[in-house]
Amino acid sequence: MATTLSAKALTRRATSAPPELRRKPRPLEVLIQAFFFACGAVSILTTIGIVYVLGSEAWLFFRSPEVDLVEFFTTTSWVPAVGQFGIWSLVNATMMTTTFAMIVALPLGLASAIYLSEYASPGVRNVLKPVLEILAGIPTVVYGYFALTFMTPLLRAILGRDVVEIYNTASAGLVMGILILPLVSSMSEDALSAVPRSLREAAYALGATRLETAVRIVVPAALSGITAAFILAVSRAVGETMIVAIAAGAGPAFTFNPFKAAETMTGHIVRISGGDLSYDSIDYDSIFAIGLLLFLMTLALNLISRAIMRRFREVYE
Repeated sequence: MATTLSAKALTRRATSAPPELRRKPRPLEVLIQAFFFACGAVSILTTIGIVYVLGSEAWLFFRSPEVDLVEFFTTTSWVPAVGQFGIWSLVNATMMTTTFAMIVALPLGLASAIYLSEYASPGVRNVLKPVLEILAGIPTVVYGYFALTFMTPLLRAILGRDVVEIYNTASAGLVMGILILPLVSSMSEDALSAVPRSLREAAYALGATRLETAVRIVVPAALSGITAAFILAVSRAVGETMIVAIAAGAGPAFTFNPFKAAETMTGHIVRISGGDLSYDSIDYDSIFAIGLLLFLMTLALNLISRAIMRRFREVYE
């Protein structure tokens, strides 16, 4: 009974509060909240629509009597015209270009992030970081022709024309590393800058040099963010299209020689979709099967990135 009376008393006090203390209607805030909710809903529905289209069209491919699921995942010959659907020739070329991209982007990106975070003055950082991020704004088709007209002749001049073919996965991968370098650098630099200043000062007080502090204190403390940047860069490299479509090659080939032509998954999708394909043909349906596999690969990489961030995240007060 006493509790009921106290609640009624509080209600009376709330209703009898001065006008300036009462809750006022804020229609603009409600509209902004509804706008944010609509944006989130659109993004979720768009993702669901993409997954639905990929899944439904890929199902038409896998249910075809010409396609053997075991053959799809275990063989290396991809020639849809004669009924050969071995995805590993395309996956292998994709992994080769991604590997070369990571060889360029990961060490250079981390090194530039360490410099910007630990060595550069605020003025230098404000100049260099936007300049570095300009690389991300260059159209990828320009990178593709840069790989074909500069990187490939350079490799042929160094290693020999009989070793390096005009179209090869090495030049495409190296230029792709330049493309994703700003992504690695920017995300790693943000992770390094988030490390508390007190950790650096404690290391300096113990006699550590600036390099020792950066490598042994700051980088391990920002490991979760750096690892997430690396994995997202791999995901970006796997899905890159125009560079590999122009410079890597235009025909599926299962080879581990990076200086020979080989077609990646995205490059094959671009080449096939640009031709005269019937909408009810097996070639057309195979595009969505490759796209679904690409989607699953990037999804797995993003899930791994989130798991690593949760596992190694450092929380400071």
